[in-house]
Amino acid sequence: MQRRPPATHPASKAKPSDEADESQAAAKEEKNYITPAGYRRLTEELDYLRFKKRSEVVSALSDAAAEGDRSENAEYIYRKKQLREIDKRIRFLAKRIDVAVVTDPREQKQTERVFFGATVTVEDGNGEQATYRIVGVDEIDGVNHAISWRSPVGRALLGKRLDDTVTVALNAGARELTIVEISYAIPATQDSSPPAYLSPERKLLPNR
Repeated sequence: MQRRPPATHPASKAKPSDEADESQAAAKEEKNYITPAGYRRLTEELDYLRFKKRSEVVSALSDAAAEGDRSENAEYIYRKKQLREIDKRIRFLAKRIDVAVVTDPREQKQTERVFFGATVTVEDGNGEQATYRIVGVDEIDGVNHAISWRSPVGRALLGKRLDDTVTVALNAGARELTIVEISYAIPATQDSSPPAYLSPERKLLPNR
């Protein structure tokens, strides 16, 4: 039986065994593969924190400090903590951007195979279908079915072709998935959703 050659994309070398290890492993890697949209969101968030949010918090901190005893000043204590979180997030974003390798899926020539940026529809043994978009570790979005190329499903699909069947090792057990469609078109939902860091329900994105 002739064996398929391994995928040439660097994602095929990823070793983390589950989603929980992805970000930690990514921080140790030299490069951070990311789509143009994902890169833009990182830089936009960094600019927002550096030039808008941080100055607002510094101003609020200064006002709180002027109110008197800082040891019992709840507003001052809160603003100090908020400023530390912002600075930590700024450092994290700057490091991720420094090692970013922007990869545009629209430039992929081998569209018959699954590589970074592909949108892949798979079907399981029960005939149920699911669609995933394979993106960078900083772009994971469960709502829009964007999964990391380091995830179990992402790693299993990379390099495969239409009608190939892969076995994915999940916590619930092994699962067979057959590829029924591969696309490199940019989903319409990608640019329509508001940045997560501007959501009123969230103070800051986690420093993964």
